[in-house]
Amino acid sequence: MLAEFDAAGPMSAAAERLREEGFHDIIGFTPQDLPELAGSMHAPRTRLPLIVLCAGLLGSVFAYWVQWYTAAVSYPLIVGGRPVHAAPAFVLITFETAVLFGACAGFVGFFWLLGLPRLWAPVAEIPAFERASVDRFWVGVSRADPHFDPIRIAAVLETLRPIRVVDLQVEAEA
Repeated sequence: MLAEFDAAGPMSAAAERLREEGFHDIIGFTPQDLPELAGSMHAPRTRLPLIVLCAGLLGSVFAYWVQWYTAAVSYPLIVGGRPVHAAPAFVLITFETAVLFGACAGFVGFFWLLGLPRLWAPVAEIPAFERASVDRFWVGVSRADPHFDPIRIAAVLETLRPIRVVDLQVEAEA
């Protein structure tokens, strides 16, 4: 269930009103960033930093282990009086591998957490929805919301005077 607005203010007010009515899974589509909208949508914190940290730690442990194994176990050579396990010599490769693993995990994790690539989305079937990237503002409630009631949502949205209210279920069946 989505409502279309021609300005950011009424759309933000609609999102706040939906939050006050007890809806939790509020979605919004805007042509620009609206910081005031994030407060009413209560988006969960991303797990991406944790994924990058874990991958970086894994990369550093892996790099240090490979260097230790090759220098101290597999092929030990004493060169210039240096000990077989020379930890300071392993620091640079360990750091670079941590950065590499973290960057790769960040790249893959970003797409994985967002569920990308999405080749199709139901909202793309709404006529003139492409204007959401130009000059229209859309807000609504997902069907995954535990309090989802299309009649109640439509009534709340109609009081805020949107351009139109669209039920995706009805649009998909038409």
